[in-house]
Formats: sequence, structure tokens, C-alpha cells
Amino acid sequence: MKKKLCVLAVCIAATVVFMLAAMVSSGDTSVAMAEEQAKEAKPKKAAVERSRKAVQTLDNIFKQTIVLVTDKYVHDEDDFAAGSAAVLLFKNISESGDNKVRLIDATGEPYDDENVAKDDFEREGIKRLKAGDQIYEEIVSKDGKHQLRTLTAVPVVMQKCVMCHAHYADAKKGEPIGAISYIVPIE
Repeated sequence: MKKKLCVLAVCIAATVVFMLAAMVSSGDTSVAMAEEQAKEAKPKKAAVERSRKAVQTLDNIFKQTIVLVTDKYVHDEDDFAAGSAAVLLFKNISESGDNKVRLIDATGEPYDDENVAKDDFEREGIKRLKAGDQIYEEIVSKDGKHQLRTLTAVPVVMQKCVMCHAHYADAKKGEPIGAISYIVPIE
């Protein structure tokens, strides 16, 4: 009798363990399925347009600021470059909220080794910007949330840019020497 109870207890324990494993497994699957469904579900057009407008506004502010700082405060090679200020500003913005922004090189000769395209999106975006596009974007899903990734061209706009970047001297008017990379939530 004890032997039959032990066998029955082992069978029940094994069944419970099997059922718990199945529940955990199906839970993981349902989480994975929910994320997959979020990837497949498209964000609403109005939400995408709001994110695009946010990128356009940020892009205008950042580029105007870099030009203004360069024009008013950069007088010789020893002055703190507006591009360096932008890199620090973008880092602080990216660390303090949902919007991510960074300056990247498009020439192949970055001022800082961190300022290079880091993934396929940025590498493709640089190619497109170099080919003449002014903007490159893609809607992505991360952790079940949609994001707008955007790259905008940064051309040489004044002679002072060449002080810190001598290799920009041969850049043609309008040629992108860099890009600003944005990741903005679509809400």
C-alpha cells in the first residue's frame, strides 16, 4: 500500500511539475506572441505624424543652435566646437527621457570614434543621405512599443566648420558630412 501511495504521489508530483512547466511555457509564449502582434500592428497614422512633427521641430532647433553657437562663439581652433557641444547635449537628452538623439559622421573620418553609424538602419541612412535624400526613416517596434527612427542630413553650412574638420573643405554645397539620428516614441 505504501508503495502504491508513493508511486501515486510521484505521479501527481510529476503531473503538477509538467502542468506548471506548461503554464510557464505558455505564459512565455503568450508574452512573445503579444510582442509579435505589436510588431505586426501598425501605429495610427496620426500618431506617426505627431512623431514626425516632433522630429522636425527637434531637428530645426538642434541645427539652428549648432549654427548659432558656431557663428557667435567659435572663433579659432581652440574654442569649444559646437559639434562637441551638440554631442554632449544629445547624450544628456538621450539619457533623460524617451527621445534618443545622436550626431553621427557621414564622411568616414569621424571627429570622435563614437560618432559613427552603429546599426543597419544608420548605415543605410548614411548611404541614402549621401545619395541625395535629406531624411531617412523607419517605423520599428521595440519591447512592444512603436518608435520612429529618423536620420537627417547635416551639411557644411559655414566656413568655420572647416577649422575643426579640415577634410570638410572639399565638401560640395549641400553634401552631408554628418547626420542626426533620432529615435522618438510613437504615441
